[in-house]
Amino acid sequence: MVVRSLQSEEKENNIPHQDSGKVLFIASVYTHLAAFHIPFMKMLQEKGYEVHAAASSSEGRREDVEKIGVTCWEIPFARSPYSPANFQAFLRLRALLKEQHFDLIHVHTPVAAFLGRLLSRVTYQGKVLYTAHGFHFYRGAPRRNWLIYYTAERIASRWTDGLIVMNGEDFENAQRLGFKPEENLFYVPGVGVDLSPYSDPPAGDRNIREELRIGQDDVVVTCVAEFIERKNHDFLLNAWRELTKRCNSAHLLLVGKGERMETLQKRVEKEQIPRVYFLGYRRDVPQILKETDIAALVSRHEGLPKCIMEAMAMGLPVVASDVRGNRDLVEDGRTGFLVELGDIPGLTKALERLILDRELRKAMGAAGQEKIQDYSLEKVLAEMNSIYDRYL
Repeated sequence: MVVRSLQSEEKENNIPHQDSGKVLFIASVYTHLAAFHIPFMKMLQEKGYEVHAAASSSEGRREDVEKIGVTCWEIPFARSPYSPANFQAFLRLRALLKEQHFDLIHVHTPVAAFLGRLLSRVTYQGKVLYTAHGFHFYRGAPRRNWLIYYTAERIASRWTDGLIVMNGEDFENAQRLGFKPEENLFYVPGVGVDLSPYSDPPAGDRNIREELRIGQDDVVVTCVAEFIERKNHDFLLNAWRELTKRCNSAHLLLVGKGERMETLQKRVEKEQIPRVYFLGYRRDVPQILKETDIAALVSRHEGLPKCIMEAMAMGLPVVASDVRGNRDLVEDGRTGFLVELGDIPGLTKALERLILDRELRKAMGAAGQEKIQDYSLEKVLAEMNSIYDRYL
């Protein structure tokens, strides 16, 4: 493979070469940056900074980041720390950082964050911020995770000027790593959720109930989650298979894409699990949630899931696994139900209780809608603005 000079890439794309007023976002994939960080990029642009991004476009959505005027660099990160592709990513990122200087580098996702912090230090960049969207070492995690990821974070802490966490357990673990609250450790309530589309979602061209021929009196349960092992769709399907033996007016919508989607589709077909719909990646999630009665997320671990925040903003009760991140948002018995991982009867019972009780759904949804005001994008932007000012 021929790797072009980064200077020639700048010239071809009319990218101005500057040595000041520049911020770089680094993540494994552009889908992450597009889904969570565009509001913060726009905020920095409004403050007069030139914003760049470095990630892999293997999963798409690079164009969404470029659309707002961010200069994008292709770095072939792999999510797995064991992938040899990360050596090529190391070389490409090193070349970029040798030719460009950034006043602030904001890193995300474990592998990209580790390489980004290491190379920022050896190429004498400006300050480095790291947002941990959920440490891969957590209560109940495999010992291997603690050995690999905790050790990596301990090493990388010396290259980290500021650490941002978004749940209580990570805040505690960050202090074990040596970070100090309000000095170089900040607890920010997630990436924020824009409440406006959920308070009054725009009417879409497609009505999901009509499209799927679901009756207006039937109950819709929606899970918005990438089809990967961590999101634990099999657990949800195990409970759904049992639930549908007793409830014949409930429908499960699975929104997202990912490597396990085809496997799960085959399982549903083979086991003839009824009323399960795979919707793929959708840009009309607010409209889908408007037609939903209950939200579900049963991940093995989370940081602070935006999909739960969006569901709560829509006024939906949430059934979620009792893991870090989920339990920071869902108050068991008040805004929804928390269930232990692997507890199929418990998950089935929680879903069934909400399916059969409209008034309980309304009460829990209202409580969740009230709680989520503290997680609004407006409030998170204000907190992040203060953190950026400290390091710029």
